[in-house]
Amino acid sequence: MAVDYTVIVVYLAGMLAMGWWGMRRAKSKSEFLVAGRRLGPAMYSGTMAAIVLGGASTIGGVGLGYQYGLSGAWMVFTIGLGLLALSVFFSARIARLKVYTVSEMLDLRYGGRAGVISGVVMWAYTLMLAVTSTIAYATIFDVLFDMHRTLAIVLGGSIVVAYSTLGGMWSITLTDMVQFVVKTIGVLLLLLPIAVVKAGGFAEMKAQLPTEYFDPLGIGGETIFTYVLIYTFGMLIGQDIWQRVFTARGDRTAKWGGTVAGTYCLVYALAGAVIGTAAKVLYPNLANADDAFATIVKDELPMGVRGLVLAAALAAVMSTSSGALIACATVANNDIWSRLRGLAKGAAEEHGEERDEVRGNRAFILIMGVAVIATAIVLNNVVEALTVAYNLLVGGLLVPILGGLLWKRGTAQGALASVAVGGLAVVGLMATHGILANEPVYYGLLSSLAAYLAVSLMTKPTDAAVLAAWRERLAGRTPELVSEPVPAHQ
Repeated sequence: MAVDYTVIVVYLAGMLAMGWWGMRRAKSKSEFLVAGRRLGPAMYSGTMAAIVLGGASTIGGVGLGYQYGLSGAWMVFTIGLGLLALSVFFSARIARLKVYTVSEMLDLRYGGRAGVISGVVMWAYTLMLAVTSTIAYATIFDVLFDMHRTLAIVLGGSIVVAYSTLGGMWSITLTDMVQFVVKTIGVLLLLLPIAVVKAGGFAEMKAQLPTEYFDPLGIGGETIFTYVLIYTFGMLIGQDIWQRVFTARGDRTAKWGGTVAGTYCLVYALAGAVIGTAAKVLYPNLANADDAFATIVKDELPMGVRGLVLAAALAAVMSTSSGALIACATVANNDIWSRLRGLAKGAAEEHGEERDEVRGNRAFILIMGVAVIATAIVLNNVVEALTVAYNLLVGGLLVPILGGLLWKRGTAQGALASVAVGGLAVVGLMATHGILANEPVYYGLLSSLAAYLAVSLMTKPTDAAVLAAWRERLAGRTPELVSEPVPAHQ
């Protein structure tokens, strides 16, 4: 295992080094939070794929393949579909808004009254997303070093918090690009073919397993529908995803770079399901399906390769964790703390004040990082935490966000009612039906839509001046803020 340990240690040291390098570039709020809005297609595609394909997509995707066969790909597949829909239909408009958070978009569209409550819901989502990613360190470090769960969470979480705090989005972008490459090599180019060969090839897999393991819909229609509601729609509105869209150099980068990333997700989804199916042939009696990834890596891969594939799993977890962490901190600072203090948003800032904003955002990443690690230590059920996060996001925010982009008659009162009714319905139904039930997201979304339509139609239309300013932003005709220098290569 010495070679494997060396691969992992070198990888972790590289992550910290990139955090230090990123600190030298993050000199303004725009650089720190959205990498100066100047990522080109290659880097944008790699980092977008890295953030959406986390530990749940890798370890969980293989586990679903172990349990259901090829149809286990549907969870990750719906994530890819969501990213494709976002990239093709919405990303260009989102990138032109030149904002930092989803709540700022809501304020622009509805006239400045929807931000705080939507910020609280988005903060809860990003916090739980970061927590679930951080918990996954325990699984990986247990396989590597037989490390205690708490120590594993603290070690993995501290590394992510360190490089994220140092360089903000620049550090996260650089580390995510490396993580994308490691993930591609480790999972797609090494683990996938080795697992299939070890299982005797596809013919042997078909001979050994029931036919439903090769049924594309074997996981069940209702499950697939729920995945679409939660993950496909979740990709359209999450702060962690939008913050990456804000890093794109321009419209074409956001659209086509995101399309490439979404297509990559579809391939990754199928790969995870095939690996899980192969693991079912090799280890038919595992007590926990989520152990399939670690078991096949530990027992079937040669030394050195094993370390690289485990580094790929670590990369998957770290990319989602860091993206969720900076999103959580951005929302906490810009949408909640700053508004509660009564700070005017969008005002021009002097150069010295801009540096203060970098320090403030850096402090919030550190604070939120400590909160994430502490929460991960005391929380055990990853699936429940992730379900809570996505139920709140989709049930509370999907309707007012997409409504704002697609329906000019939507009003601020309708948006607030939609967030409040949908969010309360989700929480109430999770309390009565259980966190993992399908009803909370179904009925929460329907009640959110009903409240949005009814209240919007019963209230005065949004002020014409607000809508005119909104259309100017969507068209990309609004001048850059002083705090956001125009990228040199746009």
